[in-house]
Amino acid sequence: MTKSSFVCQECGYSQVGWAGKCPNCGTWGSLVETFTSRSKAKNKRSKTAGANKPVFLTSIKTKKTSRMTTKIPELDRVLGGGLVGGQVILLAGEPGIGKSTLLLQLCQSLGDCLYASGEESAPQIKLRAERLGVKKKTISILETTNVDEIVSEIESNNKLSLVVVDSIQTMATSDLAGVAGSVGQVRECAFRLLTAAKSKDIVLFMVGHVTKGGLVAGPSVLAHIVDTVLWFEGDKSLTLRLLRANKNRFGPTDEVGIFTMENKGLISLSDPEKVFLTKKRKNIPGSVTSSVMQGTRPIMVEVQSLVVPSKLAFPKRIAQGIDSRRLEILVAIMIRRLGLPLYEYDCFVNVAGGISAKDPGLDLAVCLSIASSFFNKPIPIKAFAIGEVGLLGEVREVVAEEKRLKEARRLGFTEIINHAKVNFLGQAVKRYLK
Repeated sequence: MTKSSFVCQECGYSQVGWAGKCPNCGTWGSLVETFTSRSKAKNKRSKTAGANKPVFLTSIKTKKTSRMTTKIPELDRVLGGGLVGGQVILLAGEPGIGKSTLLLQLCQSLGDCLYASGEESAPQIKLRAERLGVKKKTISILETTNVDEIVSEIESNNKLSLVVVDSIQTMATSDLAGVAGSVGQVRECAFRLLTAAKSKDIVLFMVGHVTKGGLVAGPSVLAHIVDTVLWFEGDKSLTLRLLRANKNRFGPTDEVGIFTMENKGLISLSDPEKVFLTKKRKNIPGSVTSSVMQGTRPIMVEVQSLVVPSKLAFPKRIAQGIDSRRLEILVAIMIRRLGLPLYEYDCFVNVAGGISAKDPGLDLAVCLSIASSFFNKPIPIKAFAIGEVGLLGEVREVVAEEKRLKEARRLGFTEIINHAKVNFLGQAVKRYLK
């Protein structure tokens, strides 16, 4: 019979039976469930204990990692070229952002798959599969919240190439007395799934919930034991979705996958400028084209500004897609260095397409778009502005500027506005707007 106790993570006090407050140090929520004894079969020590010996680093032979393509280009980009056998991946994101949709599309691309769901019933998954056009016959659906049933299925099925657990917070084991989602249950369930997947060289995806603060729910050890942590983000009211790798033992963490959510699922975007640049653009005041870096990829965006007289004591400074505090700094620079009376005007700035960026390379485009709207004079439609603006009004070079300029020229932008053309913001405004 397996027994469990609770150990305080603050002072180390141990007791049998649960209590919300540690009786020793008085800390609430610090008691974590642990095993005190196991059955003889589970508690037996390995006969090979001590058999492993240290080896010199120089004597270790390396081998090339073989990858399996997911047939989803943007997912392959983020993973570093595809999946690796035995890779364990944690996929997190806001509810309704498209995690289950992405994983169901992934099941269509690989071999025999096991989809273990603790949140949705099999008929619900079937309805989504019909909408997405997923008709593969080798996808098995397992409705369960018992992690031992999933482990048993993994160990008994030798044809599996992918296992999806949706979600890890709904799984539990009868060996622990805690409810599903508790720290002890999540940690133990994740470890058992990882061990089973690694032993059979199967790719394992675990869906993770997020907290109100935007972090992966559960213990931090969950992110440490997996090979890859993917973060799915985007505004549910828009079609744009971004996939980032916060951790990746088999690839880079600086790549970003871009998707659009359509009726038939998530569509990879190989040319994202179609989303962020207005089609059939006209030469209208307040519009400037620039670029932001998403991982190693430059993405062309359109910065739009509207400057209108204000009747308020404190004029509005509203920004969408950029940091509102950064906008306040840029407006202050324009008031002081250019002499523009923006303290009498409301300033509204938007990055078209719904993307959010903290890239300082947008500074010059934001300032030029505000000045363009203020003077009611358009910037040339083939102009491309890139550069960081300092507090002295100087224009600085930005990260990966050459790569951004190359992409701009490829798309037909002939008038480049950067630190090589103008040293100060005032020079740019005088040359293009006066």
